[in-house]
Amino acid sequence: MRSSLIRKINYTLRMQGYDISKGMFSLTRGDRENLRRTHALAKRERIARKIPFIRDHTIFIQDHMIDGKDLRIENISPKLIPVVKTSHWETLFRWWNYVWWSMPYEAAYGRQMRYIVWDQHHQAVIGLIGLHSPLLSWAPRDHYLGLPPAKRDYWVNQSMSAQRVGAVPPYNIILGGKLVAMLMTSDTLRKDFHRKYSKQATVLQKRELPANLLFITTTGAFGKSSLYTRLKFGDEQLASFIGYSNGSGSFHVPDAIYEQLLTELDKSGVNVKRGYGHGPSRKMRLIRAGMEALGYQNGVLHGVKRAIYLFRFARNLDRLIAGKAQRPLWHHRQESDLTDFWKNRWILPRIDVRGACLRQFNKKQFIDEQLKEIDCL
Repeated sequence: MRSSLIRKINYTLRMQGYDISKGMFSLTRGDRENLRRTHALAKRERIARKIPFIRDHTIFIQDHMIDGKDLRIENISPKLIPVVKTSHWETLFRWWNYVWWSMPYEAAYGRQMRYIVWDQHHQAVIGLIGLHSPLLSWAPRDHYLGLPPAKRDYWVNQSMSAQRVGAVPPYNIILGGKLVAMLMTSDTLRKDFHRKYSKQATVLQKRELPANLLFITTTGAFGKSSLYTRLKFGDEQLASFIGYSNGSGSFHVPDAIYEQLLTELDKSGVNVKRGYGHGPSRKMRLIRAGMEALGYQNGVLHGVKRAIYLFRFARNLDRLIAGKAQRPLWHHRQESDLTDFWKNRWILPRIDVRGACLRQFNKKQFIDEQLKEIDCL
């Protein structure tokens, strides 16, 4: 059984572009195209489980899209719509979440906030925002902010991690991803966080913390991200590059192999309990233990180093953490102001180039192409 599992793991790693030698696996190439290939298996695995859902809702999705020739940039009017379970907004979120991004979406842990960025004028989806609880311990972030270990959970629980940020067709053609990233920093989102989590105790320590969204962290999928580079609102830098991750995670271990690793650990007497209160750190610890038991020295070190970005909501964040301020002083960012700045800064000056590509986009053709890809799975 163990030898069979090792063969499966080696085969899967090689499919994703890894070399294996003496219990270590490493990427053969680190260019963007090869990194996309590295993530392709995990994406296919997640889509394969959702094929009926994707197929059943293609007409609904197409009805909430727009052909490029019909999109009037000056009329784009975004609104952040919270995603509620079983609503049609959740259907839109799930469909695009599965189909569009190269990076497979991991299950959200702890707190969760999801948004459809909706174009009120064109009645179409601009993009998605998916937030969840961040890692409690994350060296690049903790070092950058100077988080004292004794109070790290206090500050981290006043933040969120953005796993899904970006635009869908045809808005991606006109740099709609930058608009979505800008809207993620709006007063609307910060106030929603306060309403949703006021007077709620933390899961593990049962403490009630201030319901302040002080900052959001996220990562670029393939190194530094053009989405967040030079992202400003007026003279204010919205996304601060704070370093690189250490190249660890779990995407390179398919769910089927993960379950087999748990079975092996359970046979050895290891507690493999999962569920509410056991987040991504728990999954990584179990993968590390399972892979080490099979002779792998770097079970969760997949080698894809991602650029890390931090978005501040409090102007005095550093002083708050250092104990030199008592309350947050907020940045104030209205959705309409952010949208106007995006239009004037990012797209209207480029409309001659981007407009030609935009007019070629056909929503029915796009849907047909997605269904063809599913047929090949």
